[in-house]
Amino acid sequence: MGLHERRQREKESIRANILQAAFGLAKTEGWASLSMRKIADAIEYSAPVVYDYFENKEAILYEISINGFHCLHIELLKAQRQFETPEEQLTAIVDAYWNFAFKNKEYYQLMFGLGMQCSGKGQMKEEFSSFQDLIYECTYNIIKKNGNNTDNACHMSHALFSAVHGLISIMMMRNTDIPSTMNKTTLDETVSAFVKSL
Repeated sequence: MGLHERRQREKESIRANILQAAFGLAKTEGWASLSMRKIADAIEYSAPVVYDYFENKEAILYEISINGFHCLHIELLKAQRQFETPEEQLTAIVDAYWNFAFKNKEYYQLMFGLGMQCSGKGQMKEEFSSFQDLIYECTYNIIKKNGNNTDNACHMSHALFSAVHGLISIMMMRNTDIPSTMNKTTLDETVSAFVKSL
């Protein structure tokens, strides 16, 4: 390995360590307490080294958000590919979205700005719309399969996204006084009623 390649690999390693440390701190202390100084201390470097790789904390949060959306997209595609009919696909996609949110709370909170400012606002259109695009596709296919007018597919799929995201947000922000089983039951009933309405 040449000197240039070795230096490049070292840079990539330090960058990955910064992101990993930031995510680890968020898991233990919460996103609000994250700072460049804490990240530097966690990787045992000085703060200027961290600034060499990221302009500010927001740039780090944005990078982690992108990774979160990428991981979510993979889970949604896995769920979709398990089924043939659009009705089954829609249910599986919503369940995968729900499961991702609660298995990866720190990601989800950062990705959608729950209890904090949303990171990368206006910069993540493609990543942000993955879930909406997939439920739109299923909604459109169900409506078409039923011989109904597909003009409303966009509006209908947006309504479903809003309902799902709303339930997740309520449960994350008020998890002490709302039973998780109640919200999951509500979710299942909402999806079932949505499919029937198409």
